[in-house]
Order: sequence, then C-alpha cells, then structure tokens
Amino acid sequence: MKIKLSGKNLGDIIPLLDAMGFKQTRGRPELIVAHGGDGTLLMAERDFPSIPKLPLRDSGTAPLCTRHSYEKQLKMFCDGKTARTELTKLSGEFDKYRITGMNDIFIHNLERVSALRYQVWIDDELYANEIVGDGVGLATVHGSTAYYRSITHSIFRVGLGLAFSNSTEAVNHLVIPASSVVRIKIMRGPAIMVADNSPEKIKLDEGDEVCIRQSPEKAIIFGLENFMCQQCRILRHPNKYPFKNYYPSFK
Repeated sequence: MKIKLSGKNLGDIIPLLDAMGFKQTRGRPELIVAHGGDGTLLMAERDFPSIPKLPLRDSGTAPLCTRHSYEKQLKMFCDGKTARTELTKLSGEFDKYRITGMNDIFIHNLERVSALRYQVWIDDELYANEIVGDGVGLATVHGSTAYYRSITHSIFRVGLGLAFSNSTEAVNHLVIPASSVVRIKIMRGPAIMVADNSPEKIKLDEGDEVCIRQSPEKAIIFGLENFMCQQCRILRHPNKYPFKNYYPSFK
C-alpha cells in the first residue's frame, strides 16, 4: 500500500511499516499514517483531506496498552480487521474565504482585552440579538470532547454543538440538527475565525457575517476506537483515574 507519513518521531515506526509492506510515495497516497496525538490527526486531515487516515499514538509520549502496540494495530489493519469511520466536518465561510474543521470552527475576539459583540441566527431565525463574550463556535460530535467540552462541561452524540465562550449573558449552549446553518454577525470586533488547530486565521471586522455548517466532506479514519482507547488513556494520565484498578486488564 502506498502511504505518506505525518507527525513526529517517524523513525520509531518506519522500519515496522517497511517490514509490513507499506511503501512511502511522493505521489498521491492511498493512506496517511498519522503518528502522534490528536493534534497530529487534525493536521493530517487538514494537509491531506479526503485521503483515509490511520492514526497511531506516539508511544514515546503516550504509552500504549498491550492491545494497541504498533505491531498489533498494523497487523490488524493489514488483515482488514480495522474499523473504518467517517467523521463529519464543518465548513466556515466568509466572503471569498472558506475553512474546514474536523473538531470545530470558532470565532474569537482578536483583542484579548476587549469583548466581542455578535448576533446569532440558526437557519435564518434570530437566536440572540446581542451576545457579549470571548467567542462562539460550532463543534462536531467528534469535537464535542475537545474545546466544546471545556466550555460547556458536556458532550453530545448527535447533531452539532453551539457553544458560547465566557458570555456575559445567560445564553444556553445548544445541540442543533446536523443540517442547521449558523450565521454570526460581528457587531463589535475585530475577531478571527479559526478551525481546529490550524494556524490559519480569518480576520473579521464590524458588520462581517460568517456562515458555519456541516461540510459535504468527510474525514475517513481507520482504527479510531484504538486511537481513543480508554485503557491507553489511563496509562497516559494515571492520576486522573483513581479507580483504574476497576477497569479490566487487557491480556
């Protein structure tokens, strides 16, 4: 299989990939092997959209449980036993600009000492006439466990999540249908629109409007359940899981 590699410490996996018959290519690959953490997977999807990804946690910084060693994950993939998942992506559009995100798209205040003022419409129905705060954004189900969770202290399983960061008003975070279109108008800026961990920033000024919606594009991920293994997470963050001994051990 023709592949490209993304991430750091690639020397840790290249010999194993070579031994299993994976071939690096300078042309269009059939698979992107993303070696690292969540940020590496987001970067790989941004750099190589529409090409399937196989994410592998970097064992040097994120210990792997016995079920998910490099060898076992790659053998499972070669044997056709790795589950394939299609993840929803988001699209944010302003004027001639368009960005996509696998986790979320957020609008933040550019000047950190000055709050943002904005209006929000959901499917052309005015939801909030004026909100003052640090920002607002839309998240996918996959992204609900990331920045959305840190703002709302919740996650969701269907639809899209609309979150308001440090709002001075008592405004509710919402889970809306996946088909919804969210329109945001900047009443006082400046602001920036960003997606996932991308360094790209789209500047927004007073009067500018942005539309955020589900993208027709999908992120194709192999082995997502392995990449997000709870047992591996316990090994990485043992102090966060005081009841880790109650989890069944993998043999």
